[in-house]
Amino acid sequence: MGAHSRTSTVAVAGVAQVRDRYFDTLRALALVRVVAYHTFGWPWAAMAFPSMGVMFALAGTLMAKSLERPAPQVIRGRLRRLLPPFWFWGVFVVTAMLVHGWMPGRQIVFWVVPLGDPPGNAWGEQAWEILWYLRTYLWFVLLSPLLLRIFRLAPVPVLLLSLVPVLVFQYVRQPPDDRLGTALLDLATYLFCWLLGFAHRDGVLARLRPGPVVVLSLAALAFGGWYALAHQAAYGTYDLDDIPLAQAFWSAGFVTLLMWTKARLGVDLAGLTRYRRLNRLVTVFNARAVTIYLWHELALVLAVPLIDRFWEVPAFETYLPLDSQWFLFGVGWVLIAVSVLACGWVEDVAARKRPKLLP
Repeated sequence: MGAHSRTSTVAVAGVAQVRDRYFDTLRALALVRVVAYHTFGWPWAAMAFPSMGVMFALAGTLMAKSLERPAPQVIRGRLRRLLPPFWFWGVFVVTAMLVHGWMPGRQIVFWVVPLGDPPGNAWGEQAWEILWYLRTYLWFVLLSPLLLRIFRLAPVPVLLLSLVPVLVFQYVRQPPDDRLGTALLDLATYLFCWLLGFAHRDGVLARLRPGPVVVLSLAALAFGGWYALAHQAAYGTYDLDDIPLAQAFWSAGFVTLLMWTKARLGVDLAGLTRYRRLNRLVTVFNARAVTIYLWHELALVLAVPLIDRFWEVPAFETYLPLDSQWFLFGVGWVLIAVSVLACGWVEDVAARKRPKLLP
């Protein structure tokens, strides 16, 4: 989200400037893919569309743009937009875990500021396990003033070297098996994508020639895909989400092609605005991205007992595909829509806007 704070339409010098529909559509697709993955568990989903890499790259672009203002002001603004929705969601999750026998210790501080993975019990794991994205996003936000300064010293070399940390963790020294080690590994995995956002914002991608970009991107995809497929025995899967090195290189190649296409060819999907309902949907997804990400797992969890009750209605049992994962997917989205209506206003309050049911 990471998971995670978006700008609104603004008017400058009397001319309306709208958000970039290319990036907004990518973010919406990333969220749909996340929900689909957590519903179906497809191991190939990250290869088809590496959602987390896309979201970190888009967030990096926005962060580089925001840092045209003083860094402390930007960081405070990002924290203000991220933490209230997290706190609001956390009240429900923490309360439910307490009811189910969880007793927190000092590490409950991570439920206030998720600089480390917030603690929890096994009962609530499906809800809180997604918080790694918020933790990683938060660290990138805090590190961005320094990262942007280093990046601008030598943009292309720094971008390429940003894949070195994940190689070091894989082949030289494993990070410690604790909160710090997990955070370092996630930062190393998605560092390239975050810096790629800087490269787009600074116009670096637009200046790169097609040949090297395509060759290096395909090489990264080939290495990431090969590593995942060749090490299935070690990891028990080829799912990139379980293989950091493969995830880092596959995301690097895939997202580079997406971002370079935008920068070099000027693809903007402005025609999307002609389709009012689809355009509206993309708008809602982007304005409620944090809400959708935080609440989607709870929606899927609640969908299961809800569908169980459907079996008690003979007409539902006869005519509805109650045992289908696709039906679970559909009910999950209905509950996500309810959470957007019921809880999305917190994002408006966090952004100091007038609360709305739908943006």
